[in-house]
Amino acid sequence: MSPQPPPSLEEDKERETNVLIEAAPESPAKAAEDDPRGQLSPVAWFRMLAKELHWSFVFGVVATYGISQGLGGGITRVASDYYWKDVQQVQPSVAQVYQGITSIPWMIKPLWGLLTDVLPVAGYRRRPYFILAGFSGVIAMLTISLHSKLHALFALLALMMGSASVAIADVTIDACVAENSMIYPHLTADMMSLNGFCAAVGGLIGFSISGFLVHAIGSKGALGLLTIPSGLIILAGLLLKEVQIPNFPYEQAHKKFAEASEKMLTTLKCPEVWRPCVYMYMSLALSLDIQEGMFYWYTDKSAGPSFSEGFIGFMFAVGSVGALIGVLLYQNILKFHPFRNLLFSSQLLLSLSGMLDLILVLRLNLKMGIPDYYFAVIDEGVSKMINRIKWMPLLVLSSKLCPTGIEGTFFALLMSIDNIGGLTASWGGGLLLHLLNITRTEFKNLWAAIIIRNAMRLLPLALLFLIPRSDQNSILLPSDLLIDDNNDSEVHQTENVELTSV
Repeated sequence: MSPQPPPSLEEDKERETNVLIEAAPESPAKAAEDDPRGQLSPVAWFRMLAKELHWSFVFGVVATYGISQGLGGGITRVASDYYWKDVQQVQPSVAQVYQGITSIPWMIKPLWGLLTDVLPVAGYRRRPYFILAGFSGVIAMLTISLHSKLHALFALLALMMGSASVAIADVTIDACVAENSMIYPHLTADMMSLNGFCAAVGGLIGFSISGFLVHAIGSKGALGLLTIPSGLIILAGLLLKEVQIPNFPYEQAHKKFAEASEKMLTTLKCPEVWRPCVYMYMSLALSLDIQEGMFYWYTDKSAGPSFSEGFIGFMFAVGSVGALIGVLLYQNILKFHPFRNLLFSSQLLLSLSGMLDLILVLRLNLKMGIPDYYFAVIDEGVSKMINRIKWMPLLVLSSKLCPTGIEGTFFALLMSIDNIGGLTASWGGGLLLHLLNITRTEFKNLWAAIIIRNAMRLLPLALLFLIPRSDQNSILLPSDLLIDDNNDSEVHQTENVELTSV
């Protein structure tokens, strides 16, 4: 008898899905289907999700999106700025480059996605990666907080390790959401809303308290507190209810990697895919990031307004509110506009909104009778709102470029392309700050950096021909990469992505 061929990636996933469905409750969310979702109070809604999806999953979402990414991300954003400025005492151009380097783990999200999909540990696909992510974060943050004279290179590696911790946990919880979406399709929108709600609330809290933490215990102490979110990620992995898949053929893992990689490469070769990918990368890469130069100027006591740590955190919190307003505007007004028209308007507004920084740096706001505190808050809120309005159609466009079978991994790949564009912008901004001799105490050319950044934000308008003219409800992929009944799933997927962006 001839030996049976090894199972393909799709067959292996189908077999695991069947096991998960058999392990699911026999009558999921029957009462929830009978009652409208909108009639549930927030507390009842959480209870319903904990009952139907298991409380350990809800705890994993809260720990990952709410505490690790949201609250922890807000604290990291402010504390790391002060860490590079006050502890390591690097120039703003160097800090700009370092901030870009710490985002590298997010650029290899497809690798984390492939590992959790095709390489289980001890029969579990999710638990081990949560635990790995949590321990990585604990070690990284303890290294920074406890070492009195940590070399800048090792500090950079530790912050990269902390960033990898959050990225791995993010990919792992997204995989759990995808699995539950197959078993409980009627709860998919609720899961996406849970993700967005936790991230939004956590981010607002994190930014609001970040400045006060830095003022009270220093940037190293604030970063050291991030061991708590990492510890909760470990706990989420230990408590997660997951079906064990025994006798996994590890010798076939490389073939499953090859199958997924081949399909991703085939999809990227399609003009309907690579053309928007080029635009997404260029639109982000050409929007030079000079945030570190602005931050050093914000906190300078002679040339700048000398904002306190508490106000810096408050200002970033207002930026988060502006981003939420951008999501609401998109959801209620802009989501039905064609891709090309909306991206043209948002890119143009992004360049114009950058002039608010110029008004602030040239102190024209004082001549208009507007104090620095008020104008900086307005500036941050408006810029983050427009940035989110620009990001939303790109996110929806990315969701429509994902082929069936590897949707999660390919979407992670597209997000990695965007992250590489962000890294290019960060490094390009660092180079610009260096060329204009903007240092820890010298800011006389900061106005020129702002004008150059705003002018370069107009350049992606020349590449809009790479974006399809269709509206945001259209199917963009060729039929051979889609199943016949994909129309409904595409619209549903788009709605889910919009909610996730909150």
